[in-house]
Amino acid sequence: MAYHTCSGEYLCFRNFAPNLMKKFNVPPTYRSPLISAIKQRRREADKLKKDFSPTLLDMGPLRIWLARHFGFCYGVENAIEIAFETITRNPGKRIFLLSEMIHNPQVNADLIALGVRFLQDTKGNQLIPFEELSKEDIVIIPAFGTTLAIESQLKDKGIETAAYNTTCPFVEKVWNRGEQIAAKGYTIVVHGKPGHEETRATFSRAAAHAPTIIVNDLKEAQVLGEFITGERNHESFSSIFSGQYSSGFDPVIHLSKIGVINQTTQLSSDTQAIAEYLKQLMIRHYELSSDQIALHFADTRDTLCYATNDNQTAVREMLATPADLAIVIGGYNSSNTSHLVELCEQHLPTWFIDAPERMISKQEIEHRRWDTKELQIHHHYLPAHSPLNVLMTSGASCPDAVVDAVMLRLAGFFGVEKELDRLANEWCS
Repeated sequence: MAYHTCSGEYLCFRNFAPNLMKKFNVPPTYRSPLISAIKQRRREADKLKKDFSPTLLDMGPLRIWLARHFGFCYGVENAIEIAFETITRNPGKRIFLLSEMIHNPQVNADLIALGVRFLQDTKGNQLIPFEELSKEDIVIIPAFGTTLAIESQLKDKGIETAAYNTTCPFVEKVWNRGEQIAAKGYTIVVHGKPGHEETRATFSRAAAHAPTIIVNDLKEAQVLGEFITGERNHESFSSIFSGQYSSGFDPVIHLSKIGVINQTTQLSSDTQAIAEYLKQLMIRHYELSSDQIALHFADTRDTLCYATNDNQTAVREMLATPADLAIVIGGYNSSNTSHLVELCEQHLPTWFIDAPERMISKQEIEHRRWDTKELQIHHHYLPAHSPLNVLMTSGASCPDAVVDAVMLRLAGFFGVEKELDRLANEWCS
């Protein structure tokens, strides 16, 4: 953005290595110097990450409250760095992405413009047959990871993927947790969206070590519970959970000892509710004392990534601020972004957009329903009173530059672009 005058860098902490800090080489077009400066100053003032209150950008008639945590996470920045460095270092080579690098339209469009081609869509449907690949080609594994079967196919083609594997370390952490409980004889219950790339990858890894089943939500977990207690006829299991359980899964045998892991971008409260429900069900069904729980239920704790937890906690804290509406920015097929929309919608009018152009005017906005996935145009979405208080956040795969552009467009509707200049100078000084 032209009105910004300073620069910033993104430092990220990994839960399992709290002293590790890494700077990523991400295209500057994805950065916002203003937002980088805000994040840097907030980090310096809150090194222990205990303050989740939002940041106020006061422009007079327009007041924007930015969530404490939002935007690119460690896994996304790592994936973007690897992808763009791969392109730079391999001129003339054919470069493929297994599927979308991350769930962000701008980033994926930029990669396509640089000649990268996608082998599959987000549902795993083949766009380019693997038969067309040769061992000279480069295939980048996206941040969600991939299945063992696909890894094997690429290996059989002689394609080296290790150097181009951008799987998020927090996703790998979930895979490791699943392997650990599988080694102790537990069946693995994966809380995730069955069609999501990450869930497919996690299911593949878990199923290689133990009987595994996917539950989409608490309702499905409750249905699974009815098979555990025998309230449902086991003959109906295959139709109810079609495509969501591993080969040879037998509900009579494999549901007596379970542990829960999850897709890292789910709502933390949903995963906790599912795990607690199944835990209490096992306690009642097997009449377990507190020291016997591990005989039938593995306490895996929450396997969400740090960014999902931080972003959701920041939104909950932000929602304590009186406001007129919320704007959530991110890719429409982004799971973690959809959950932020879901949280906000429970409290106030919320608009889910993936680009500033979705705000057609001060009167009209095109947003997407997080639940039905329907694009809708709404009129008079901005209340007429002053000052207008807007809560704002974005998903873990959304560039800060897009959030910046949304703020600039919104400021333009109120004629306060110069106020945004002033704030940029203050934060960047």
